[in-house]
Amino acid sequence: MSSGLDLRGIAHRFGRRWVLRGIDARIEPGEVIALTGRNGSGKTTLLRICGTLLRPSRGTGTVFGIDLVKEPGSVRERVGMLAHDAGLYGNLTARENLEFSLRMAGRTPDATAIAGALERVGLKREATDRVSGFSAGMRRRLALARLLLRPPALLLLDEPYASFDVDGIDLVNGFTAGIARAGGIVLVATHDLPRVRPVMHRELRIEGGRFVQAGLEPADAARFVGAVEGDAGR
Repeated sequence: MSSGLDLRGIAHRFGRRWVLRGIDARIEPGEVIALTGRNGSGKTTLLRICGTLLRPSRGTGTVFGIDLVKEPGSVRERVGMLAHDAGLYGNLTARENLEFSLRMAGRTPDATAIAGALERVGLKREATDRVSGFSAGMRRRLALARLLLRPPALLLLDEPYASFDVDGIDLVNGFTAGIARAGGIVLVATHDLPRVRPVMHRELRIEGGRFVQAGLEPADAARFVGAVEGDAGR
């Protein structure tokens, strides 16, 4: 039986520079992995490969048994990502952004679900405000609401605590814990281990384009149980 995420010899280069030189990992359903490393070590590159936004220069892998390279469309349906760029449309309102994302996924927008997602991330009163006037933290909250509406099997978080206040950090960790409880996998690329420590299971560190360290850390996700109602649905 294949693992949730199985990476075999993943390598990638930009021009002549090899960023990843052979990433091997087996990550089981229910795990939250803290992905660490220096700036430029390849954390974001690895997340983008796992999300099929980049094709590896070498190597292959599977996401819940689906080939990353041969079946990127099928993998993409199971992946959700919170990246540096929230990917929002400034000329649309918060509600319209969520409606648009659902339509692009082939789903009919549900007004009740959208209202609930906005309320959970603290943007209920801003539902009809244009995103162009949002702060960085508000944009991150809206991007998180988009994930709440379509919880993925593989959640990819790139420095997810940036621009968030304490409540926002708890929202991220609550959602993360919910995905893991539902049998999903979460990869958190971060320089902020104390923030992710309450929900992480392992640390995988990239140095020289390879994993060089796998430190076990106890997860204390209990306090996040139920933090985000409905976050574990598929």
